[in-house]
Amino acid sequence: MNQPTFMPSTETIFQRTAENTMIVNMGPQHPSTHGVLRVICELEGETIIQCKCVIGYLHTGMEKEAEYQQYHKCVVMTDRMDYLNANGNNLAHALAVEKLLGCEIPRRAQYLRVILAELSRIASHLVWLGTHALDLGAMTPFFYCMQQRELILDMFEMFSGVRMMPSWIVPGGLRGDMPDGFAEKLDAFLKGFPGEVDVLEGLLSENPIFKERTYDVGVLTATQALELGCSGPIARASGVPFDLRKSNPYSSYEDFNFDIAIGKRGDVYDRYLVRMAEMKESAKILRQAIDGLPEGGFRTSDRKIAPPPREELDNSMESVIHHFKLYTEGFRPPVGEAYAGIEGSKGELGFYVVSDGTNRPYRWHERPSSFMNLKSLEILAVGRMIADVIAIIGSIDIVLGEIDR
Repeated sequence: MNQPTFMPSTETIFQRTAENTMIVNMGPQHPSTHGVLRVICELEGETIIQCKCVIGYLHTGMEKEAEYQQYHKCVVMTDRMDYLNANGNNLAHALAVEKLLGCEIPRRAQYLRVILAELSRIASHLVWLGTHALDLGAMTPFFYCMQQRELILDMFEMFSGVRMMPSWIVPGGLRGDMPDGFAEKLDAFLKGFPGEVDVLEGLLSENPIFKERTYDVGVLTATQALELGCSGPIARASGVPFDLRKSNPYSSYEDFNFDIAIGKRGDVYDRYLVRMAEMKESAKILRQAIDGLPEGGFRTSDRKIAPPPREELDNSMESVIHHFKLYTEGFRPPVGEAYAGIEGSKGELGFYVVSDGTNRPYRWHERPSSFMNLKSLEILAVGRMIADVIAIIGSIDIVLGEIDR
């Protein structure tokens, strides 16, 4: 039977290294690949001697589609790339467009962006931890993680009415100000969350089965991480002290005091420890942001970019016309190009945007952290048992919506 043309044959991906080896397909429909990822492994016994990742099964063409949309309409596509870090994606896109526009964002809007971004980081890490532990046979942490994530999604819903893909951070600021009752809800979450992290660490950190599956498994050196372009927790676990929030502060991150978690061995266990520490540091940032939240506006005063205040629409025909023209025709940045990167939950996440002076981008390209980090799997899996691939994939923390785009 002929193989479908959309699925690459094994022979086109790599050649066997020996006649007595076995080729095993893991995915693209496999629960532990965390999406439609196909991993082809060449085995000698149960030991992997060659590993290749095959992507493209989820390709949606979002980058090309964005070139046919107005700048503010591209926001909803960023949500659907790394859908676990939607606010971070919104922020990276907004920062790139704002570089083109040269507009200033009020301090209050910057702080609110930090709050949404750090809540997204925690929520993303909670999904990673729950599913990673579940992959390795630990069911209880999953329920604790989902319980805490629900509290965060409730707060997103307070802001935007949407739990997973809010599209609330837009070029020029935010769609709306912090809602009534949000500060109290965030305060209650921050009082309870550190204790919940301690519970999760108590379940896993010294668990002999968990440590056996993760300690000294999938070791990535600092040199390898840099050569592969890895970033985020996977690079920091290998000893690379790089975090864009510290090295290239954006959206007022220079105002906050927090530490960068660094690993020593670069194995699956260190990647677990780094992300656990990051959740605690994100909680520290959130506390500082909500306690020191400035007064002021939640979006730029530049009327070429931001719509008029809602209360003006009832009394001013000029404001209604302005609102209508902005959302039907968009804005036109000057000719130029800009790149803005943020520290997403999985690493450096950035957008490169080229303007030709029209109301839609000439080029719109994402620097995806999951895509860059995934390549490390082909190195980390070699020499390990086939069962270790599950632990290694989970420790990389990928989202295929961002990889295929």
